[in-house]
Amino acid sequence: MDKETITPVRLPDPLPANAFDALPDEERNTEFIAMESRTYFQNVWANFRRNKLALTSLCFIVLMCVLAIAVPILSPYTYDGMDVQALNQLPSWKHIFGTDKFGRDIFVRVMYGARISLSVGFAAAGINLVIGVIYGGIAGYVGGKTDMVMMRVVDMLYSIPSLLYIILIMLVFGSNMFSVLLGICVSSWVGMARLVRTQVMSLREQEFSLAAEVMGASRTRILFKHLIVNSIGPIIVSLTLMVPSAIFQESFLGFVGIGISAPMSSWGTLANEARMVLNSYPIQIVWPVLSICLTMLALNFLGDGLGEALDPKKR
Repeated sequence: MDKETITPVRLPDPLPANAFDALPDEERNTEFIAMESRTYFQNVWANFRRNKLALTSLCFIVLMCVLAIAVPILSPYTYDGMDVQALNQLPSWKHIFGTDKFGRDIFVRVMYGARISLSVGFAAAGINLVIGVIYGGIAGYVGGKTDMVMMRVVDMLYSIPSLLYIILIMLVFGSNMFSVLLGICVSSWVGMARLVRTQVMSLREQEFSLAAEVMGASRTRILFKHLIVNSIGPIIVSLTLMVPSAIFQESFLGFVGIGISAPMSSWGTLANEARMVLNSYPIQIVWPVLSICLTMLALNFLGDGLGEALDPKKR
């Protein structure tokens, strides 16, 4: 039997003593972060800023709110101050938008009307948000007979015209801001409730919801901490669209003469007053109508921009 030939294995050369010495600073490859870590809302704001139209709309809404607060306070004229020496004047340096048939400054009245119209719009949207989110969240999460009964109530409210609620409420409480706000809020929350119910029903069977339930989280915590928070995108978009809807309803009521009572002025009331002198001084109706149109356009563009920023599928 031949002896097995053994091939000698050559060991590697020993490493030099300075093999593991630190590299000099000019040759060191420091850690490089390709993208800065951002939170969810920071990411939303970064995406929202890219939409120039939505960003411009946000600036316009902020500017309108600032003017609505500051102009009636800082102006030498008041919204109800009459001047018989300056009736139906055209725009000038003294009166930027001119004066009405009672000599009242139209610019101050338009900005005071912005207070009322924007207050009604934002307040109605906020109230409808709270009612709609809670009602729709409970109906969608509990389900079963509770969901069926709650949705039938929504269907009954939705079947009755909202204008009927408003007229009946104003007959009882009078023509004031509370009556208008209550009438708008009676049935406007049903759309939000349906939206939240649909979102909650689609999310309650997903893994994160089941995991929270297995870990012992209460049903209230699961609903408000997990399901509604994950539906915040569509909720915010719907909220921005509810504001112009409430403003339009209030303006319509003022235009037909059943809104805010004189001498207080909203944009609809100003348009109704300008309609009386439309043939003689048509420029007076331009200012309230232009304010309504620009504000509603800005709020709709703002809602579209938020929808794209909050929805990762649209980025």
